[in-house]
Amino acid sequence: MGRKKKVILAEPRSFCAGVRRAISIIELALERHGTPLYVRKEIVHNHYVVRQLERRGVIFVDSEDEVPEGAVCVFSAHGVSPQVRSNAQARRLDVIDATCPLVSKVHQQARRFAREDRTVLLVGHSGHEEVEGTFGHAPDRTLIVETVADAELLDLPADTPVGYLTQTTLSVDETRDIIDVLRSKFTDLQGPGTDDICFASQNRQDAVKAVVPESDLFLVVGSRNSSNSLRMVEVAERLGVTSYLVPDVTEFDESWLEGVSVVGVSAGASAPEILVDQLIERLADFGYRDIEIEQVAQEDVVFHPPARLIQGANAG
Repeated sequence: MGRKKKVILAEPRSFCAGVRRAISIIELALERHGTPLYVRKEIVHNHYVVRQLERRGVIFVDSEDEVPEGAVCVFSAHGVSPQVRSNAQARRLDVIDATCPLVSKVHQQARRFAREDRTVLLVGHSGHEEVEGTFGHAPDRTLIVETVADAELLDLPADTPVGYLTQTTLSVDETRDIIDVLRSKFTDLQGPGTDDICFASQNRQDAVKAVVPESDLFLVVGSRNSSNSLRMVEVAERLGVTSYLVPDVTEFDESWLEGVSVVGVSAGASAPEILVDQLIERLADFGYRDIEIEQVAQEDVVFHPPARLIQGANAG
């Protein structure tokens, strides 16, 4: 063995621009409207973030129907269907939309394909909030494709006009195989104007790929319901390195370190850096004190909160 114990931190990791924007929207809304503040679904898929906000008086609900009429309601970063919007309107809710701009772009594309009378093939995990929201923009024309097998089983004539879209948090490797099948099946297939996989998901997976060859073990900080965090674990596993999801440091298991010299560490786009810091401290307790950083991309994109919140904050 003989290699020195060390940690290689993948970069970029942790919060992406869409998550930063969603959390700052909640901060600004708390300043402006006070509590209780209602949020439809988890603002981002991270239990630590959600618990911290609950302590400050944020109430997370599963449906806009649970929000008292006329109250302030924030839509989560994963986006919602038009049905949810009209429902909220009927209940006279004061809606603040924290949908990630990259998800909003996918919604626009779904509507465009529907206007062009295309069947929309939505590559993603059914039941995931983002997929439910996108599906709702053209529900009568959308089919959800979860796997390569689903794509192969699509029972549509080869000349059907189709358009494909993908859930933004998937892994590029996963979607590539599915899209290849779609290309081979349909003669009139259109993809999104740009790649749907969000740059943050892509960058985090690329960073995992850069660190994995040097690692004996790979740890991804993220919640179990975080799609992009789970994809990062899968990317590491696929490259042949034992990898675990670590929702927080209490779920770290020291037996994983047996025979391990180099630990690769990253975090999903919805996981705060404080959870990474806690894991690094824990690893230091076991002698992994040397830290290297492997950076594959610089993320300087900023998504600004809605103007009404910023004006409100400045006025106050």
